[in-house]
Amino acid sequence: MNGAILQVGNLKQQQNFVPLPYRCVSFQPYEGEMNAAVIERYLLDREVYRRTDIVILHNSHQEYAVAAVQRAGSDTLFTPVEKVEVLALSESCVFLSDPNTDPGNRSALAKLAVKHAVSADQTAIVIGAFDHVNIIHHPNPLVLRVIEVIPPEPPKLYHMVEQVLSYADLPPVLLELEVIDLRDLADTVRPEAYLVPCRSGGLSDLSAPVYFLDERPQQRQNWTLLGCERSLQFHCHYYGDAPPRVEMCPRQLVKPNGQATILKCCLLEYDFEQQGQVMTVPWGTDLKLIENALRQLFCGGAGHG
Repeated sequence: MNGAILQVGNLKQQQNFVPLPYRCVSFQPYEGEMNAAVIERYLLDREVYRRTDIVILHNSHQEYAVAAVQRAGSDTLFTPVEKVEVLALSESCVFLSDPNTDPGNRSALAKLAVKHAVSADQTAIVIGAFDHVNIIHHPNPLVLRVIEVIPPEPPKLYHMVEQVLSYADLPPVLLELEVIDLRDLADTVRPEAYLVPCRSGGLSDLSAPVYFLDERPQQRQNWTLLGCERSLQFHCHYYGDAPPRVEMCPRQLVKPNGQATILKCCLLEYDFEQQGQVMTVPWGTDLKLIENALRQLFCGGAGHG
């Protein structure tokens, strides 16, 4: 909101409403009746700080109410309240305290609300990091399926998406990890030897000798390649033939299910691609590219990396 006057009247039915920056949230003691009409009159008779948009009222009985206020202006230090919309009364408020939750992050607030079974018709009031307060009204976060191969563990793409959600200005998103275990894929064959893309993949201990494509073994072995199309291209360049191969590319192994999904593919190098609800990023992606991909997926627009 950043200082603009909040327009009230249609906020109560919104889902995933998180006021930001949370300096616009005021946490105030109140001993009046927890009734919408009474609260509206109470706030209309008061002045508020010129940055206040949301007022959380709390009493000695640990009852809460949340109201949005429309200020008369922003020029003076304090200003009258012109309109009030009561968003939640005590019966639909859930008070949560977690010092590890960033009150300025939508996804963090949504994750905490879901953890505590706050429903989509309730409002979570969160005392988070540094004892700062915010709300998530009617939490109903988006869900992102993250497809990633293991090892290594923890999965790199999942960790990077978590990082992006910790700072990016995006809707609240919860992650669902779906892993493809390369060791299980390797167990589907019984070759004389395996050829895997690189030593850093954590695949040095399989049921047969293991060679590493990125080290370009001098002697061509009777191996099976555990790799993707790009690995096959490397092999053809190095040795002039195509070996037996077990596919490991998430893009080839996982079918779209209508759910928002992010995965990696070696055939992409500098940008992402979107097919319906599936977003594909390069294997060597970075945080900025992932942020742009998520913004495109969930908000419908972004500059490409």
